[in-house]
Amino acid sequence: MDSTPREDSPRLMEAPEIASLVREIAAKVCKENRNAAEESLVLIGIQRGGVPLAERLVREIQNQTGRLLPFGTLDITMYRDDIGMRKTLPMIFETRIPFDINGKTIILVDDILQTGRSIRAALDAITYYGRPAIVRLAALLDRGQLEFPIRGDYVGRLIELSPDRRLRVNWSEITGKEDYVYSIPNPKIRASL
Repeated sequence: MDSTPREDSPRLMEAPEIASLVREIAAKVCKENRNAAEESLVLIGIQRGGVPLAERLVREIQNQTGRLLPFGTLDITMYRDDIGMRKTLPMIFETRIPFDINGKTIILVDDILQTGRSIRAALDAITYYGRPAIVRLAALLDRGQLEFPIRGDYVGRLIELSPDRRLRVNWSEITGKEDYVYSIPNPKIRASL
């Protein structure tokens, strides 16, 4: 299903509020990890929406502390539990982890904690690259309707929607348009009708 926002897609949050949440999340990460050795803390953004958020968090953490944290990207496509159920071939994005993750504290970053399934897939994917000491989760938004026992450690905001809607973030880095949060019909609910 195409997740491109249509003109009637309700906007739930605009760019200034997204920027404020990024600052808040970065401050939480800084506070909780203030005593962590510089080389032991890394951020990994989940493709696609987690990557621009992770890049922004890296910049904001550097603004707040002067520390430039290592950053990587992770594609979870082949680790998803619905890989064989899709009607079309999924798009594969780059996984780039240019550092050793063994023994590190990883802040795994995704834009929306929708059901927890993407995070489960990301945890499976991470183990392919090594054995981190700790994995924490940062997300801009939490949907509040998790299907797995997963929770965010650093979450900007909880936005509850009815089950027939899904959250999306329009990131300027991906679309070339302004940042905003919107909702679309949930394809799982639509398919069951």
